[in-house]
Amino acid sequence: MLETLEKTSKSKTLSNSKNILDFGFNPQDTEHHFLVFVKPGKKEVVIFEQFQYDRALSWNKLAYEITGANSSAKVILPYLKWELIKEEVRVEFNRRLKSNNQKPANWSAESNYLHRLFGKELLVLAWAIEDADPGAVQLAIQNWLGLKPEERWWLFTITNAATGHALNGKGKGWRKALRYALTENPVTANRIDMNIYHERATTAPTLFMEPDPEADLYK
Repeated sequence: MLETLEKTSKSKTLSNSKNILDFGFNPQDTEHHFLVFVKPGKKEVVIFEQFQYDRALSWNKLAYEITGANSSAKVILPYLKWELIKEEVRVEFNRRLKSNNQKPANWSAESNYLHRLFGKELLVLAWAIEDADPGAVQLAIQNWLGLKPEERWWLFTITNAATGHALNGKGKGWRKALRYALTENPVTANRIDMNIYHERATTAPTLFMEPDPEADLYK
């Protein structure tokens, strides 16, 4: 009986892994995902939050929507800054994918799909460095790595609520706060204390943890 259950579980895992695109995104589970798109010519990288999956989605269609009030674009990074963060981000996400028996991924030269939780985490780092000096990016990476996944999700949620638009939210509110928090705090032996949710133990659970059945898979 136990052997049969183990075989069934392995079979389901293999079946699900075949449907996964890039960094943990399985469109058969949910169409909500994030899309990292490298613009032609490698001048900029744009990160979109998508609620529908369209494999044939082109840059021309995405670019047309960037400036709109309801645009799904969340940030536009100079390609140089993307080059500075992409390897550390890839290693971090692949470490967690492997721990869940999922295949690792690499960044492609055009479009890259991310599980919605990974997308939220990436945006916290991207928002922090979009207006930062390139020399501060490495510090931001180390401080970002010092945050727990659920802390990154929480930071995304509160930042996205008011300043989530790629253009209209740039340099404002929480976007600006993230830059200061991740690029001006020194890395120490202990985890970074952003002094943002010091009362977390009593006030944060409903905001801090998403009611997401997949959350434990990506910690």
